[in-house]
Amino acid sequence: RSIISIEPIKHKAYGNCIQVEDGIYLVGRNFVPTHNSEGSSRMTPAFILGLDPNKKICIGSYAATIARDFNRDVQRIIDTPEYRKLFPNTFLNGSNVVTMANTYLRNSDVIEMVGKKGSLRVVGRGGSLTSKTVDISILDDVYKDYSEGNSPIVRNAAWKWYTTVVRTRLHNESQELIVFTRWHEDDLIGRIEKSGEKVIDIKTWEDVANIPPGAWVRINFEALKTSAPTEIDPRQPGEALWENRHSRLKLEAQKALDPVQFQCLYQGNPGSAEGRLYQHSFKTWIEKKDWGTYVRSGNYTDVADEGDDYTFSACYDIYMSGNEVFNEKLRRWEPILYALITDMEYTQENTEVTAVTIPAMINRNGTQKAWIESNNGGAGFEKLVTKKVRAITEAFYQGGNKESRIIT
Repeated sequence: RSIISIEPIKHKAYGNCIQVEDGIYLVGRNFVPTHNSEGSSRMTPAFILGLDPNKKICIGSYAATIARDFNRDVQRIIDTPEYRKLFPNTFLNGSNVVTMANTYLRNSDVIEMVGKKGSLRVVGRGGSLTSKTVDISILDDVYKDYSEGNSPIVRNAAWKWYTTVVRTRLHNESQELIVFTRWHEDDLIGRIEKSGEKVIDIKTWEDVANIPPGAWVRINFEALKTSAPTEIDPRQPGEALWENRHSRLKLEAQKALDPVQFQCLYQGNPGSAEGRLYQHSFKTWIEKKDWGTYVRSGNYTDVADEGDDYTFSACYDIYMSGNEVFNEKLRRWEPILYALITDMEYTQENTEVTAVTIPAMINRNGTQKAWIESNNGGAGFEKLVTKKVRAITEAFYQGGNKESRIIT
């Protein structure tokens, strides 16, 4: 990849983003590389270090292994003959150096510019940046996937890492770039938007030239345009961002398959996960016989974690309907089963209380088998309950978080 020539032209506009096969993506008067991770975490760091080899850049991602991939790609770019011609003052140590006094480092975690003060350091979410000054912070994919993005535990951990580690390494002149798929409205970007920090939307090229000091610039190009045309994005509503590559028909078909994830992956519009937990209202029952033939009685108990969490326990009867549904996985017709809730408990009371009330509820409802989640305190709770109930109890481990299990 190389730039054959650069010719300045007299034009009022900043220029459009261009794509050339096997080429670098550039936009604007400053020739900023673009296109998500390719631009933000590979081309941009190399470009910035070429312009100023004294810059200290940090790239963060959900895992250190992913961040190290960005590091290696930046090294490959800087090592190219074309890069050396463009930026002769920016180059790396010729050897792989992990740690050595008075030697410029070059490894998968950090690279230092020879003869300069600049560096590129990468870190996974939760990693340390102690005593490291950061001029430019780039966060690329803070969340691994849909499940992580919809986990309040992961979101809280990511926010704590960002506020107590990343932000503490910045100074007055530092700059930040955050790029990732928005799986949830309460993600890192969502919390910044609600924090009170100034956030502006770019609609004209003049806006680019007049960004207030300290402001965040929010840029979102929807795959299918829904908002009114602007100078930055002149598409009409319904137009695809890149028709030749991802046509409107293809995108609409993708949207039909999974409207929720389409909004996250293609539109940058996660919406509210809580509003999607149960997309259909629950049905209520009056006469059990209306739902078919009785099969069995069960119980599901989710023991509270630490803090303000709740313990939830529900007793239910399973009824088999006379109607059938086709099982796509097993390729056969099967009767529809209904779970009719007969009793439940939802409380913040401690184990001393719930170890009495929940067994009483299980016995009262003639439960035959109770499933008790064994995460954290669940295993110990199951041992307490099994001595007090007539039902068979079984402890099990639940790997996913509640939100992501319900949504996915």
